[in-house]
Amino acid sequence: MSDLYTSEEDEEIVRPRRQRRRRRKRSRFGSFVAVVASLAVIGGVLGGIYYGGSALLNSVDGLFGEPEDFPGPGTGEVSVTIEDGATIRAMGATLVEAGVVASQDAFVAAADRNPQATGIQPGNYVLRSEMRASDAVAALVDGAGGQRVSLPEGYRVRQTVERLAEVSGFSVEELQAAVDAATLPDYAEGDAEGFLFPASYGLGGDVTPDSLVASMIAGFEQTATEVGLVEGSAARELTPRQVVTVASIVQREVSREEDMPRVAEVIYNRLSGACTAKGVPEGRLQMDSTVHYAVDDYSSVYTTPEQRQVDSPYNTYRVSGLPPGPIASPGAAALSAALRPTTDDNCYFVAVNLETGETAFAVTEADHQANVARLDEYCTTSELC
Repeated sequence: MSDLYTSEEDEEIVRPRRQRRRRRKRSRFGSFVAVVASLAVIGGVLGGIYYGGSALLNSVDGLFGEPEDFPGPGTGEVSVTIEDGATIRAMGATLVEAGVVASQDAFVAAADRNPQATGIQPGNYVLRSEMRASDAVAALVDGAGGQRVSLPEGYRVRQTVERLAEVSGFSVEELQAAVDAATLPDYAEGDAEGFLFPASYGLGGDVTPDSLVASMIAGFEQTATEVGLVEGSAARELTPRQVVTVASIVQREVSREEDMPRVAEVIYNRLSGACTAKGVPEGRLQMDSTVHYAVDDYSSVYTTPEQRQVDSPYNTYRVSGLPPGPIASPGAAALSAALRPTTDDNCYFVAVNLETGETAFAVTEADHQANVARLDEYCTTSELC
């Protein structure tokens, strides 16, 4: 270890001290200015983002293209519900989930371009799958709170209720309860079968199961008045319910309106016994449509031998006379035909072209069998048989 001292003549060696820098005190005012300046910079950045957001998004859109959209016009039917208070973006999400539009952004963009989109009302809508976003917006705008449901002629009550449940958003139970509680014409004898008029009905606004069913019954009563149901039934010495029953069979048996009065004539001729001498058991209608109703099976236009033996008052192969009531909801043409049948003495008819609905009529059984042969020939090349 080296010494820090020399001989006695030497003086103590002292190392020089380092000079400490005196720290300058910062001015409080200067710190305040610095903070303010920093906040100003941050505020400017945020303000630029805020006010330039649209431009930035537009530039991004320009880089990546338009939002995903379907070419349209779409297919099929899709039932969607726009909830009360839903925003445009929430509507877009609902439509994307239902497969109506391709993307939420495409729907929002289309709504921004349509000034009426702010007036879209909550309700149940029937749209298409894979619609163009602008078309979906237009459909919602035109719906004024909801779309419509079309009920075809020839549906029985069960089918009508199921169809409404598919489209309206109401449950089968709610709709059936409304049917059961509905006020029907007195001559309906408390049974709604045949009296839910087939037409197009609105589903928007404040529609309820009760109001929807009431509209169908009102539609029937209006049509009944137009065709003169009550007066015409009395002239034929039948009740209005019996004429509706005839009309319902006519509706189920043929599709072409020009054939309906001729089918009605066949029904009346068989009921009266006018066809007994021509091979038809007295009073037997022998209509497949009534058997379809009895077994609740509409998978074929034909009936099997087993089905024609079913024990039911609706089986007109076994039971004479009209069935107890209507088997479906007839339209205006079928109701009119039941009141105004032809007078050609026909006792038979058979469809000879299942694609076009062409039907052949006959007075005698021999002529009828010739028409059946036409059907058989048709079925050798058709998959509809």
